[in-house]
Amino acid sequence: MPVMDHLRELRRRVIYMMIFIVAGAVVGWFLYGHILGILRHPYCSVPKQYRYTPSGTSDCVLIYHGVLDGFTTRLKVSVIAGAVLTGPLWLYQIWAFITPGLRKNERKYTVAFIVASTVLFAAGMSLAYVVLSKGLQILLEQAGYGTQAQLTVGDYISFVTLMMVIFGAAFELPLLVVMANLAGVLSAKILKKSQRIAIFLIFLFAAVATPSTDPFTMCAMAIPMVVLFEASVLVAVFHDRRKARRLAAERAAAQLEDDEASSVDAIPEPLAARDDSWSETT
Repeated sequence: MPVMDHLRELRRRVIYMMIFIVAGAVVGWFLYGHILGILRHPYCSVPKQYRYTPSGTSDCVLIYHGVLDGFTTRLKVSVIAGAVLTGPLWLYQIWAFITPGLRKNERKYTVAFIVASTVLFAAGMSLAYVVLSKGLQILLEQAGYGTQAQLTVGDYISFVTLMMVIFGAAFELPLLVVMANLAGVLSAKILKKSQRIAIFLIFLFAAVATPSTDPFTMCAMAIPMVVLFEASVLVAVFHDRRKARRLAAERAAAQLEDDEASSVDAIPEPLAARDDSWSETT
């Protein structure tokens, strides 16, 4: 395809992605109360003496200062919820833009790519949500007894969503490793040799990427990533062994003895169409 056609196709895919996210944001706008309650739960799990509670009550309250802060917070939560709810749809648009450049045997991984990326991203976000309660408690307790945190709803939502997005993106690591192995970029031999360096880099990434910067959250991200990386290395090992056996069988079939029959297709493939321009020149 010419460059302009590629750009038009990219524009079309981006427009589809925006439409899906906007439609999901509309749904998220009406479900804002339920979504905010779910996002607020980790903060409400912190002991009362470390979080802000109005006098005479035991409510879990997030505050805001500006007149427009409530509206912008609701809009932000709605857009994030729309992106999460419509994840498989816009992920398919990304894959559909890449697919024309792939071979036929590589396009069959479309469904597997969408399902695996969605499941891994959801698993990472779920783990982040689970560890948020403990991570927030560790951070808020550092100020000592007799202090309370008055968190604004905008800052808290930004912190929670950033944590969940980073965990979700980090859990895509095994999918990238497997795809690189299937494409022939990373072999199982290279992956096995670089396991120690990879584990060190995973822990380094977890220490830098986690917004809370506490050791508990870092280990909560790094340990599952290491397990997923080791699983992707096993997948690469099985794939390379299967590929090696197939290539060995093909080489053996190409070097048959004179009295050994070769395997042929029962139905021959049709001949390619003759190129008239080539025949005229010859």
